[in-house]
Amino acid sequence: QVQLVESGGGLVQAGGSLRLSCAASGRIFSNYAMGWFRQAPGKEREFAAAINWGGDTTYYADSVKGRFTISRDNAKNTVYLQMNSLSSEDTAVYYCAASTQRTPPLLRSSLWYTYWGQGTQVTVSS
Repeated sequence: QVQLVESGGGLVQAGGSLRLSCAASGRIFSNYAMGWFRQAPGKEREFAAAINWGGDTTYYADSVKGRFTISRDNAKNTVYLQMNSLSSEDTAVYYCAASTQRTPPLLRSSLWYTYWGQGTQVTVSS
């Protein structure tokens, strides 16, 4: 059993930045790949970013590539999502998730994730 808790969301102006955090507990954090998904109002949940067990391989959706950076600190059992150059298109509830999948490209699909956090709201004003 793994529990994931997101934090760091809030209201930010267009062009601004936020850093989301996801704290894990219950099992060995370093055994899991981690991902970030987001769900905008009226839309389906979509993939944003993922990182492998060792933290040396990352994968990003085209919509966030170059603006978002995913990282992890296994000693702190925490994964981060640094979000820069935010626009109204980034407004969504952001979820972190844990997976045993070892191939980063496959982490684009929510099918491979076993554990999910409750989500944190990010609102970007125009």
